[in-house]
Amino acid sequence: MPTNPNSPLTLGQRARVRQTLEALGAQIEPVALLFYGRLFELDPSARRLFHIDLAVQSRKIMETLETIAKSLEQFNLLTERLAELGRKHASYGVRSDQYESVTNALMWALAQALGPDFDRPTREAWALTLALVCEAMQRGASSNS
Repeated sequence: MPTNPNSPLTLGQRARVRQTLEALGAQIEPVALLFYGRLFELDPSARRLFHIDLAVQSRKIMETLETIAKSLEQFNLLTERLAELGRKHASYGVRSDQYESVTNALMWALAQALGPDFDRPTREAWALTLALVCEAMQRGASSNS
């Protein structure tokens, strides 16, 4: 049960998400490239959405994940920024069904990078975090229509 009314994640879940990113350290950009490779396997139509170098895009997504991880204590304050990000993504042509592919690809990339350290509690913490992020972004995207 969450112990912080400003975050839907428990203290342990928030710590796992942050520790995961810290454990990746210098691997963070290669993990992002793994993510994009997997995303394009799962959803080849997503490739057309990217018009910049994937190394640049990889840094952007990892910076976003780090911001999210640092903000988990006050997740409620992050939701408007995520809604704006969702509106921006909708303007790029991102469809609501693509959020599932993104989640699956990211979970896969994290599992590849972390191996046995991506245990069940860590997977669950990430799954909840990503579900909350996707929900906020989709809410923003739908308000754009």
